[in-house]
Amino acid sequence: MSQVIIYANSNGGVSVCYPTGELSIEDVKAKDTPEHSIIVDASTLSGLDDVFFDAWELNGNAVSVNLSKAKTIAHEKRRQTRSAEFAPLDIKATIPSEAAATEAARQVIRDKYAAMQTAIDAASTVDEIKAAMPQG
Repeated sequence: MSQVIIYANSNGGVSVCYPTGELSIEDVKAKDTPEHSIIVDASTLSGLDDVFFDAWELNGNAVSVNLSKAKTIAHEKRRQTRSAEFAPLDIKATIPSEAAATEAARQVIRDKYAAMQTAIDAASTVDEIKAAMPQG
């Protein structure tokens, strides 16, 4: 199995160092990573979703996803996607002849993302959060 070096970083997340093979992993650990870093099999990271990389936390020798941070990431993605859907309607909303239809379209978007927000907030697993957030 290939190995990687992991450690808790100053942002409260996890840094992962993938040695190139030019030096032994022990030499890379000593040279390039903090003293508290550890060497683990790369397979320990395989079940984790990169979408929530900023929510990864190191607990002993294992990396897990902090659900609260994952929800924050999902909400940010939801807000960005909602804003992108609203953008083409912003100009149409200023045209009197299109205002009513535009407001109806905007309400559909509001309702869709309100339901998404509720689902993210209610999620109790990473899979539920991912299923509730915008895809793509």
